[in-house]
Amino acid sequence: MSRLEREVFGPILHVVRYPADRLDRVIAAVNATGYGLTLGIHSRIDTTVDHIRRGVRAGNVYVNRNMIGAQVGVQPFGGEGLSGTGPKAGGPDYLRRFAVERTLAVDTTAQGGNATLLSLAEGDG
Repeated sequence: MSRLEREVFGPILHVVRYPADRLDRVIAAVNATGYGLTLGIHSRIDTTVDHIRRGVRAGNVYVNRNMIGAQVGVQPFGGEGLSGTGPKAGGPDYLRRFAVERTLAVDTTAQGGNATLLSLAEGDG
């Protein structure tokens, strides 16, 4: 992985052999390059595919298929990190790529609020 110093557009096939118990180190090394346009995973082991998919920061992940050809108008296309500027081709999920969902729930009774308000029935009041 240390030889991957810049983003190169292929066709190029990188082959890296590693023991199975070092998969997390390989994922960390991939992320450390800073590039994340496309990731191709070839495996028949679903748990391994899921582990890699969740771990590697890449804009496009292809499993057991050709690693080129985002479906324009259907699949947002864009990388992460040093690879691109995000989604480029649009599609139904385009807007969601710009959003971050967060939830905040506060128990007001824990802060000295009026606990009787929580037990009011409809029409009470």
